[in-house]
Amino acid sequence: MAIHLIVKKATKKQIEDTLVILESYIKVAVDIQNGILAAGGALHADCEAILIEHGSKQENIWGANWVPSQNKVTFEALLNIAPRRKNPSMEIQNPSVRTIVEKVVRNLLENPV
Repeated sequence: MAIHLIVKKATKKQIEDTLVILESYIKVAVDIQNGILAAGGALHADCEAILIEHGSKQENIWGANWVPSQNKVTFEALLNIAPRRKNPSMEIQNPSVRTIVEKVVRNLLENPV
């Protein structure tokens, strides 16, 4: 199970590694404060754990998915259920948070080097 901490543009090898488990999409956890993400594995929580291990604060982490074949970001993850952050569902409700998550995902995963 390959989970990568991505702090700069992902490589093609990292994208290939993260697609091993789910094949068509990549689960990601995004630190919207630091503009980094963890990608890969079977659970968003595994990605979240990597970010926390590297100093991210849980309140800044949101889950999403990257679908490389469609060049698409989706915003559903169990870790997004956070009533304290006024997000009672799996989908990110706050438009500004969605915008930041999408920007980070695209900046780091789209068009790998």
